[in-house]
Amino acid sequence: MVDLIEDQVFSGPNPATLESIFTLRRTLLRLRHLLVPQREVLYKLSRVDFQVIETEFTVFFRDVYDHAARLDNILESLRELAGSALEIYLSVINNRMNEVMKTLTIITTLFMPLAFITGFFGMNFFQPATPLDTWTDQPVLVLTIAAMVLLPLGMYLWMRKRAWM
Repeated sequence: MVDLIEDQVFSGPNPATLESIFTLRRTLLRLRHLLVPQREVLYKLSRVDFQVIETEFTVFFRDVYDHAARLDNILESLRELAGSALEIYLSVINNRMNEVMKTLTIITTLFMPLAFITGFFGMNFFQPATPLDTWTDQPVLVLTIAAMVLLPLGMYLWMRKRAWM
C-alpha cells in the first residue's frame, strides 16, 4: 500500500493521494493503539507465573508476544514510510508551485515595460487632448509600438540567455 502511494506521489500527486496518505497513517495509528496494550498483556502472561496458566504454556505466550513485538516494529516502520511519503508529496507540490510562480513572475516581468509605456504616455496618439503634435505624430506611434514589441522580446531573450527560463 505504501509503495502504491509513493508511486502516485511521483507520477502525479493530487488531493486524492494526500487523502490516501492520511488514511493510511490513521489506520496504522489505530492498529498501533490496538496492538500496544495486547503486547503488554502478552508480556505479563509470558513472564509472570499465574495460577490459571500452566508453566509449559508460557512458551506459547512468549511466542505470541514475539509476534506482537515484531508487528509493532513493522507498524512503526510503515508509519515512518507513510510520513516520508507525506513529506515527498509536500515537496513535489511545493516544487510544482515554484514552477508556476516562476512562470507568473516571468510573464509579469515581460509585460511590466508595456504597462509603464502605456501609463506614461497615456496612448493619446490619434486625438490629443493638448496641442503636442510632436508627441502624437505617426513616427512616435511607430516608435512606441516598436518599443512595446522589442523591449519584452529583448527581455525574453536575455532571460533565456541567463537560463532563467
